[in-house]
Amino acid sequence: MQLKKLNDKSIDQLFEAILTLKNVEECYVFFDDLCTVNEIQSLSQRLEVARMLGKSHTYNQIETETGASTATISRVKRCLNYGNDGYKLALERLGRFGNETDANKS
Repeated sequence: MQLKKLNDKSIDQLFEAILTLKNVEECYVFFDDLCTVNEIQSLSQRLEVARMLGKSHTYNQIETETGASTATISRVKRCLNYGNDGYKLALERLGRFGNETDANKS
C-alpha cells in the first residue's frame, strides 16, 4: 500500500475528518472546500470504472459511458486485481459491486 508508507499524521487527520461526515450533503461541503471540481470528478470516475469492471463491462463500454481513458481503466483494473480491495470494500458496502445476481443474494 502506497499510503501506508507515508504514515503521516496529516493524512490520518484527513481520513479522520472524512469519517466524521454524516451525510452526502456534508461531503459536498467538505470536498468542495478540499478539492477542485476536476479532482472530485476524477475520483468519482475511478469509482464508477471500478463498479463497471466489477460487473464485467468491457473497456469500450466503460470508456463510452464514463469518458475514462484506457490508461485509467487499466490502472483501476490493476488495483482491483492486485491492490488492497479498497474499491471492492466500498462498493460492496454500497451494494454495487459484482454481478446483479450477487447483489440480490445479500
